[in-house]
Amino acid sequence: MREHLYTVERTYPVSISKLWDAWVDPEALKAWYSPTELSVKEGTVSNEAVVGGVWTVGVDVPMANMVALFFGVYTEVKEHELLEHTMTYTESFEEFEKRIPSPVEHLVRIEFKDVEGGAWVSFSQFGELPEGQAPRAKAGMESYFDNLGKYLESGN
Repeated sequence: MREHLYTVERTYPVSISKLWDAWVDPEALKAWYSPTELSVKEGTVSNEAVVGGVWTVGVDVPMANMVALFFGVYTEVKEHELLEHTMTYTESFEEFEKRIPSPVEHLVRIEFKDVEGGAWVSFSQFGELPEGQAPRAKAGMESYFDNLGKYLESGN
């Protein structure tokens, strides 16, 4: 079992279907899957939310003159309940295009629940990060969740 690094969770005032779609629809991911101050790199998003399906997202980081590229394979999918997938990070477009998994591949569990007043989502990352990196990764995902909130509020 990989080490638990962090969990971020939020409740949004939307239906479980709308929250689920925000995570599985590639067009939705293009709109929100980045920290609030950044954006998704055009042409990098794909998402096939079925066991064995591949997901990809690139986040443009202009202040560092790079693109943070993420991809993985779904290992478990239960509609409106759970998305579980591997996650590889790279800055190499060649590795990204060939989907070459990293030796330090991570596991992500995204859990969903219908709750009073809306829908709840929890994002947990498991794996290994250099000393001190987990709090930075968690802060980054908090910003992703802020962006998700803005997306959901916009009525998309």
